[in-house]
Amino acid sequence: MSAPNKSYDPVEVEALKPEEIERMRDEALAAFAAAGDLDALQEAKVAHTGGTSPLALANREIGALPPHAKADAGKRVGQARGAVNKALAARQTELEAERDARVLVEEAVDVTLPYDRVPAGARHPLTTMMERVSDVFVSMGYEIAEGPEVEAEWFNFDALNFTPDHPARQMQDTFFVQGAKGADSDGESGVVLRTHTSPVQARALLDREPPVYVVCPGRVYRTDELDATHTPVFHQIELLAVDEGLTMADLKGTLDHMVQSLFGADMKTRLRPNYFPFTEPSAEMDMLCYVCKGESVGNPDRSCRTCSSEGWIELGGCGMVNPRVLIACGVDPEKYSGFAFGFGIERMLMFRHNVEDMRDMVEGDVRFTRPFGMEI
Repeated sequence: MSAPNKSYDPVEVEALKPEEIERMRDEALAAFAAAGDLDALQEAKVAHTGGTSPLALANREIGALPPHAKADAGKRVGQARGAVNKALAARQTELEAERDARVLVEEAVDVTLPYDRVPAGARHPLTTMMERVSDVFVSMGYEIAEGPEVEAEWFNFDALNFTPDHPARQMQDTFFVQGAKGADSDGESGVVLRTHTSPVQARALLDREPPVYVVCPGRVYRTDELDATHTPVFHQIELLAVDEGLTMADLKGTLDHMVQSLFGADMKTRLRPNYFPFTEPSAEMDMLCYVCKGESVGNPDRSCRTCSSEGWIELGGCGMVNPRVLIACGVDPEKYSGFAFGFGIERMLMFRHNVEDMRDMVEGDVRFTRPFGMEI
């Protein structure tokens, strides 16, 4: 075994020469100073302080030196590495301060700006009203029934006891669909845009075995001009109840419950005789004026614009289901009886929220719908 080489000079090792160590140190300091951001500084850190950096490799050469030479070489390398680490820490602190200052400027939030520059949306009040009315009857055990808006003439008229010469079947009142499949030689297709939601009642009777309790909301069409009180496309909701032993008393009680649920527990209804092809007997339903509660009648000191000082507001039509309608839908009128009523949602909305012009409901202006909010 050979003895240690005590004459070994560390200066002769290229990596441990003083000028080489100074060069490594200066290159590291220059790289840190040239780093423009923290990412670039991280790359310089790995290159000049990592395990394979020049100074790290030079430090490994010290272990091969004789004992008397290690101290001097270690001192030179240690001083160089200390200067490099100090410069690295100083540059990192400087770049972090620059980053923080830049973030404060670029990501600043002006808390004085308005928070609601994007206004909240709102459900259309017609949708809300239709669902609210439907919920009243669903809570009573009724079922929601729906049907097509493009309807067969038989469902829209014939099944509901509209005679062939009834005025409502004319072009002046009904939209007929032209060119529909199955048109006869005169070009009449027998298909219409439904004029009411009553066809859904006929379909419900054909699809279900009595007892039947359904409420039918939906869109309907008539050849009306768009003005303050009319629109060619509007919404109706109708109710049909068919069971054994139903009478006008059941109808009156149902109407009272609906009006009280929507307008208050002190509201009342009344029935006035009228005529509809699909009900017999038929009646117009009025409700007590929700503004004056009837106190404006005969009282010139308290006139009411809502009911024209009559004390009552006409809401819709109702009556007992005509036996001919039951027969057309396959229901035995000797065993079953029923009642039905319907009214326009737009008219209900005008009453409930004092809407004066029906055109406001269809023009899509958010200034009309927004005050109603997001009520569900």
